[in-house]
Amino acid sequence: MITNSVMSQAPGAISQTRPVRLGMIVPSSNTCLEPQSYRMLADREDVTMHSTRIPVTRIALDGGSDKQFETQTMADAAALLATADTDVIAWNGTSGSWLGVEHDEQIARVITEATGVRATTSTIAYLEAFRRFGLKRIALLTPYTQDVNEKIAASYAAHGIQITGSHHWSLSDNESFARVRAEDLVEPSRRLLEDKPDALIYLCTNLYGAPAVQQLEAEFGIPVLDSVAVTLWHALLLAQAPLLDEKWGKLLATA
Repeated sequence: MITNSVMSQAPGAISQTRPVRLGMIVPSSNTCLEPQSYRMLADREDVTMHSTRIPVTRIALDGGSDKQFETQTMADAAALLATADTDVIAWNGTSGSWLGVEHDEQIARVITEATGVRATTSTIAYLEAFRRFGLKRIALLTPYTQDVNEKIAASYAAHGIQITGSHHWSLSDNESFARVRAEDLVEPSRRLLEDKPDALIYLCTNLYGAPAVQQLEAEFGIPVLDSVAVTLWHALLLAQAPLLDEKWGKLLATA
């Protein structure tokens, strides 16, 4: 078990250990990632998760949507999380998949410069998973609109990742994404997996993809990666903590 030592400032205080603390920057209208993350960590005493929210209500390809993800907003949110002595801070949103990974790399740099805490994002986490596990051909399922999916495909192509097929729900209101039920993902997932990609990804941290992972991996023998799980996996890696149970994705139980 990985723990951090915490020493009180009081004279003669006794050294105590504490769990690893993961800080999550959460889109304000997201109702999925926190409860889903808590379920993934339900049996863990070595890790706790702590969150703060930034205003995010709509996903589209325009300036108003893009403005929600400015680096200063992320830095301000991270500064709040850092006061909880977090060990890792993650932007738990997928905006970098269409704004470009360079945007998220800048977010991670700004967070670390402002707080001294290691940082990641959902997009950085996905690209690290692709690299570690040699995933090049990816099937994509999102709740977004078609033009956002197309922008994601172009962004991934710039990093050598081919989208073999995609499915979307044509939604743009962020709160509505979590209303797509996990069971609704199964049939479109099966259609995408029939093309035998290296992996299928559920790209949105407000989409309940994680509950469908175990069934589909057992049926097809192909990795299925949920955004909430992937972000948590990478945060645990950075914290040098034990990883996830394989029911949330077999690859995510390994480094």
